[in-house]
Amino acid sequence: MLVIEYKIKARLLQYQAINEAIKTVQFIRNKCLRYWMDAPKEAKIKRFDLNKYSTELRSKFTFVKDLNSMACQASAERAWLAISRFYDNCKSNKPGKKGFPRFQKNNRSVEYKTTGWALHSTKRRLTITDNKGVGELKLLGKWDIHTYPVSSIKRVRLLRRADGYYCQFCIDVECIDIQPKTGNEIGLDVGLESFYTDSNGHQEPNPRFLRKAESSIKQAQRRIYNKHIGSTRRRKARARYAKIHLRVSRQRREHALRLACNVCKSNDLVAYENLRVSNMLKNHCLAKSITDASWYQFRQWIEYFAKKFEKLAVAVPPQYTSQECSQCKQMVKKSLSTRTHICQCGCTLHRDTNAAINILHKAKSRGGHPRSNAKGVATSTLVGATLVEQVATMNLESPRL
Repeated sequence: MLVIEYKIKARLLQYQAINEAIKTVQFIRNKCLRYWMDAPKEAKIKRFDLNKYSTELRSKFTFVKDLNSMACQASAERAWLAISRFYDNCKSNKPGKKGFPRFQKNNRSVEYKTTGWALHSTKRRLTITDNKGVGELKLLGKWDIHTYPVSSIKRVRLLRRADGYYCQFCIDVECIDIQPKTGNEIGLDVGLESFYTDSNGHQEPNPRFLRKAESSIKQAQRRIYNKHIGSTRRRKARARYAKIHLRVSRQRREHALRLACNVCKSNDLVAYENLRVSNMLKNHCLAKSITDASWYQFRQWIEYFAKKFEKLAVAVPPQYTSQECSQCKQMVKKSLSTRTHICQCGCTLHRDTNAAINILHKAKSRGGHPRSNAKGVATSTLVGATLVEQVATMNLESPRL
């Protein structure tokens, strides 16, 4: 599955119509969620029940009827995704909060399936054909969507971001680019001092995008609270604040994408730690630095490129990788502040290099979980007959924005 993204150029009234469609999607999702909450316990609500309820909403509300019918179904499926995730967490006895579904307050996208839109013959203009009044939109971008048949486009999503409006096409193609075998194997140990340290001793510097932009973020945030609530100046200040955060998130994603692509191209086996980043964020002293490093996003891109390039990505348990000596396998206990590994056998290495070598040894001896979740970064929508998975971010292998 490939997600291709264009930026939208339109008139002010068209942008307002897109906003109205986005609000309608949020309304349908929240109404479906309320329908599930108010249903009696003996009535087991399923995905198709929510789809039927979205059809009932079309007969009750005119503004819902103006939206395409399949877009209404996609909105109901968003509610079912949150409900099914809650059920799965309860069945698996996930520790802590189970993620009870919440009402959405700031939806930013509307999604069409195979109807409700028409692509121009030049494939540089998109027309939304429902009654919301969006009309024809101009697509700006360098992607060559004309190389794919229109029948392979399974989803079209209109997305609002801080710097404008975008259109995403979900194309049903298999992304495989078989790279020649290099015979190299590498282990990666992610950290905060350096972004990662490999088993060859190379340390990739940590860019710390959020830390570098923190002063401008705080300044933009102060400008918001200096303006009156509801004023035009406050709205513009919020837009400037959101653009700074958007820039930081794009920098993180492109940095993780570039490194993961290079690592998977130059190695046949990539071993990394199977970290539970969500648990590590409970340490409030390091939570901001861990989030800024975006370890999990880096792992997702490694798994995606490993599948695309026909390489092997193995996740190994992280226990004792820093304490165990990579030569004699003796335990050398050290605190987090100790950055050099010194063993009685004469092995003297940087702490992270020693851990990276142990990670590679574990991957070769135990096998780990090869290509686990090798679907790439949180793309847009995974299309299936009965599965719709909404996730966080934008397109695969996009150019720098």
